[in-house]
Amino acid sequence: MPSPGLLVLFGSQTGTAQDVSERLGREARRRRLDCRVQALDSYSVVNLINEPLVIFVCATTGQGDPPDNMKNFWRFIFRKNLPPTSLCQMDFAVLGLGDSSYAKFNFVAKKLHRRLLQLGGRALLPVCLGDDQHELGPDAAVDPWLHDLWGKVLGLYPVPLDLGTIPAGVPLPSKFTLHFLLAAPRVCSEGQRVAGTDPQGPPSEQQPFLAPMVTNQRVTGPSHFQDVRLMEFDITGSGLSFAAGDVVLIQPENTASHTQRFCQVLGLDPDQTFTLLPREPGVPCPARLPQPCSVRHLVSCYLDIASVPRRSFFELLACLSPHELEREKLLHFSSPQGQEELYSYCSRPRRTILEVLCDFPHTAGAIPADYLLDLIPPIRPRAFSIASSLLILVAVVQYQTRLKEPRRGLCSSWLASLDPGQGPVQVPLWVRPGGLTFPQTPGTPVIMVGPGTGVAPFRAAVQERVAQGQSGNVLFFGCRLRDQDFYWEAEWMELEGRGCLTLFTAFSREQERKVYVQHRLRELGPLVWELLDRQSAYFYLAGNAKCMPADVSEALTSIFQEQGGLSGPDAATYLARLQRTLRFQSETWA
Repeated sequence: MPSPGLLVLFGSQTGTAQDVSERLGREARRRRLDCRVQALDSYSVVNLINEPLVIFVCATTGQGDPPDNMKNFWRFIFRKNLPPTSLCQMDFAVLGLGDSSYAKFNFVAKKLHRRLLQLGGRALLPVCLGDDQHELGPDAAVDPWLHDLWGKVLGLYPVPLDLGTIPAGVPLPSKFTLHFLLAAPRVCSEGQRVAGTDPQGPPSEQQPFLAPMVTNQRVTGPSHFQDVRLMEFDITGSGLSFAAGDVVLIQPENTASHTQRFCQVLGLDPDQTFTLLPREPGVPCPARLPQPCSVRHLVSCYLDIASVPRRSFFELLACLSPHELEREKLLHFSSPQGQEELYSYCSRPRRTILEVLCDFPHTAGAIPADYLLDLIPPIRPRAFSIASSLLILVAVVQYQTRLKEPRRGLCSSWLASLDPGQGPVQVPLWVRPGGLTFPQTPGTPVIMVGPGTGVAPFRAAVQERVAQGQSGNVLFFGCRLRDQDFYWEAEWMELEGRGCLTLFTAFSREQERKVYVQHRLRELGPLVWELLDRQSAYFYLAGNAKCMPADVSEALTSIFQEQGGLSGPDAATYLARLQRTLRFQSETWA
């Protein structure tokens, strides 16, 4: 391998930045470049001064925050005492992943790019701004950026002509080998959980708390289109602590029928056991997998076979396919020219990894077991807003696409299927700070806009503020019908009767013209302006990311113009200042 070595460092919250980083690693190895890929907080940041070539891949979360696995790095890189020549030997590039529906779109990547320049680094390219909202996802920006990146890198560090690149159709070695055991130890799936009921330190992703489910209650009317559940967990002895705005993370499992189908299609024996061995020294095995492990446990508890596959899945599948027609189609899906067709086949109908494998049976049946962990991402934990002591509100995700089988959310459907009335049920969970933080100054009013299940974090916030004697709690809640999905109606009415809450509702389907929370905000413009401008209120928004956040922001800028007499540009500046000072915070989800 020619030197220098390329280092790819990632900060990832949902796994996309890690997936892109691993793609970078594969593309580097195909070009005969030595490459290391690491999470930012697992890398000793003091060694950066010795790195000649670094690509940073970082997501932006919440209110412009870095992901959890780059927070220590973030604090270090912004230390004021770092000399301005610290990174003068480094060539770098920054690839950002964000969501343009948020005010601070790709804020982390932009800020990191500027900081690396301040420390003397030389930028190979302008920062890449991947956008989840684009029809083709982040790849729309990432693909052309990577093409330019490799041109720059190979211009600086040309590969010897006699080596040449490894063609796209040739598989690279797998990260791990699965060593199957002849005498299979019989260990049940529950016994193989890494979680413990008496964890060392606070519960975490590596060691979640197995919380007994106390109740699992449907809170929407029987004729309502959506099944929304209020779930309660007993966290006695867990060491968990949290505040309003925090979220609970839950580690779901695949259904038994999907696990069985996957094993059939790939020709795997679910009862066979194996140990996992890394091919390269220094590469750790996944902490969530026990050693030894059964194939059933690997598939049901670790491999995310119900997720919509990323492009990297098709790239590797094409390399492994022995079937000419299937391989040709997979190569097309993984090429830049095939992205529109891949979107129509996979992303638009939300086709899952398992369904794709069923569509390519000759390829699926030939996948070596060693490549399972390269091919299929791990099941990511799902975050839910905490509605009180550890009650969570879960909308069970189910919708129809042109595919025959309805699309179902992995975690919400799994949770909904659990019935503590039929016997003890334990759910692996832990807590992390959410994107919403509430003011500690007594007397500061808060305006909360939470349509649908977006109201969950505001229930916890109102309970906490009322217990502290805080008034000035204003809630805008929207749903379809008062008698079908008005969550916690009696509780809100009781708090309003006590003078602890001011409630405004929008029932969108109870009149001919649909009325949403943004319409109620406009109607109450004088009150909103009085609270924000005269009383320095904080404004919070939680709910679906599709249209609502933009509609609410538009309603606010109209209020600033009509009630505050601001021009259009001044109203936009006023809103941006609220966001910058965290007096406007949002937490939205797809």
